[in-house]
Amino acid sequence: MKKILFSFMMIAIGMTMANAQKLYSTKTGQLKFNATGGVEAIAATNNQVDSKLVDKTGQIVFSVLIKGFKFDNQLMEDHFNENYLESTKFPKADFKGFISNANTIDFTKDAKHSVTVDGTLTIHGVSQKVSIPGSLTISNGKVSINGTFKIKIKEYGITGLYIGDKIAAESEITLNCKYD
Repeated sequence: MKKILFSFMMIAIGMTMANAQKLYSTKTGQLKFNATGGVEAIAATNNQVDSKLVDKTGQIVFSVLIKGFKFDNQLMEDHFNENYLESTKFPKADFKGFISNANTIDFTKDAKHSVTVDGTLTIHGVSQKVSIPGSLTISNGKVSINGTFKIKIKEYGITGLYIGDKIAAESEITLNCKYD
């Protein structure tokens, strides 16, 4: 009886290990946005994107502190945080979703895959469903994901005198994450 019980336990452990999911993560992803609408460039970069990716399910999350965006112009950065994104009231933006074709990706083989990530983007306390095209690259066991998409600024409750004039009504967002 002990041998049969031991055999069943070993089979169960083996099946659990075979179905194990791998969690990829980074705290140094990069997010850029460009909302240039007039003469002066309105763009910033944040190199502190926190992201997690689960290989088996394709679940992916991103989180970024608004005050982590750096501008070339300090005054512009101050206006961004105080007047537009209100970073004290809404300190972070996040995304939660899934890679729609994750079940077709073999995370053990080097390759570049076109992906679509569907989920919910929350900025300024407002959540919107988005679909983001991008690429997922696997190289030497390391995973990276890149994508570019646009959002309509006012759809996220962001208002201000210059939106649509000096500040574009749409902002282009570029994401680049290299996972550990």
